[in-house]
Amino acid sequence: MSDSSLARAFADLRARGRTALIPYLTAGYPDLRTSGDALRAAEEIADVLEVGVPFSDPLADGPTIQRSTFQALQQGMTLGGTLELIDRCRLRRPVVVFSYLNPILRYGLDRFLRAAEDLGVAGLLLTDLPAGADPGVEDAVRASRLDLIRLVAPTTRPDRLRQALAGAEGFVYLVARLGVTGASRALATDLAESIERVRQATPLPVAVGFGISTAEQAAAVARQADGVVVGSALVDVLGTGGVGAARDFLRELRAGLDPAPAVA
Repeated sequence: MSDSSLARAFADLRARGRTALIPYLTAGYPDLRTSGDALRAAEEIADVLEVGVPFSDPLADGPTIQRSTFQALQQGMTLGGTLELIDRCRLRRPVVVFSYLNPILRYGLDRFLRAAEDLGVAGLLLTDLPAGADPGVEDAVRASRLDLIRLVAPTTRPDRLRQALAGAEGFVYLVARLGVTGASRALATDLAESIERVRQATPLPVAVGFGISTAEQAAAVARQADGVVVGSALVDVLGTGGVGAARDFLRELRAGLDPAPAVA
């Protein structure tokens, strides 16, 4: 959707020469109150917010996100609870709901889309829904006011990439490396080539995630991509140091993304 809140956010950032900072936080982790405080703190610094829906079988996630998911589930967090959390936080930045398909289907796809639209949710990323796997679900999301965001891997073949991104909206989430989510000591050496392949397949902004854990890594990605997604490292900081530490971490990342002022 060309006039979506995500499209406007990325267009504004591009006009100002900035890269989007997109933090991921698990809804309900480490507890409901802290989760809300963390989202509000993240909003002060970030450009787009990803809110993860806890799921009992998070196959794409590494140990950090898995632990956060299980802890949130143990405290009763659900998809409905995630929507209530977003509602209570009154977030002004574009919000992307990051979920596996099962919680959406169990809640009811149409019911979810209506509720998310009412809350002003900007986009939906379904981790385990490959392009073309369920046209009914895809068509329903595209017919809503939520952008259908695609997750692509660096190993995706060019022909498959064009097919997968044909109906994508909002931005493209490019996995920075193979495997599950989790902080990484180094970025993939062929990341620039992966970003260029995505750019050849779609005019949408490209955000890179999976493994980014330092300001230096974020700055390196920012020189090539339109957005930087930080999840596991942020969730880990939140769990060990609380909201204040999470805020400081995001400020470090933001400083790494922002271009240095010109010297007169």
